[in-house]
Amino acid sequence: MTFRLLPDAALSAVRLPAGHSVLLDPSRRGDGGCIEVLDGVARVYCPCEEAEGMTLAFLQPGDQLQTSRLCSDGVCVEALTPLCFSTSAEVEATPGLDPVNEWTLQLLRIRHLGSAEQRLHALLALLVRRLGRRCGAWCDLPFRLTHERIGELIGTTRVTTTRLMSRIRQAQLIEVPAGEPGLRLAPDLVESAPLASA
Repeated sequence: MTFRLLPDAALSAVRLPAGHSVLLDPSRRGDGGCIEVLDGVARVYCPCEEAEGMTLAFLQPGDQLQTSRLCSDGVCVEALTPLCFSTSAEVEATPGLDPVNEWTLQLLRIRHLGSAEQRLHALLALLVRRLGRRCGAWCDLPFRLTHERIGELIGTTRVTTTRLMSRIRQAQLIEVPAGEPGLRLAPDLVESAPLASA
């Protein structure tokens, strides 16, 4: 995993191309502030070797990540689509779960489903419900995850993930448009998923 460090100074707009990551190091940011996603979709993950890039959350415009709540090793933010975020955002004082805690809870719920097929089904539906949109006969997800990353999220191998994704494609429940960065999923796949009411 490669990432760059953010400067200590607060920035109104940090831009990252898709596939690039930055480390949010709490030891370098003494302001106790947060970042706020302005545009795009990001993945938040652990940079330490022991966690092997474990995904904690996904963020979209308006979501905040409080830098004061990070572990001592910090976390990385990866741009899944072209990303713009601010490091000078004021922490919103809203009750309830913050986006990172909410995503972590949902991902843990998925990991506890009985079969890899159920976990993949639930993950795809969650990603579409939270980060995608309905577009005609399909639901669009604006980015793709590697089969290795999906395997990490559902607790299986890349080979198993590839086999399961092939089944879904053969059933014509998912399309991977050539030359486009995203996926299309059938609404039936999303609506019939385990944990669909989550």
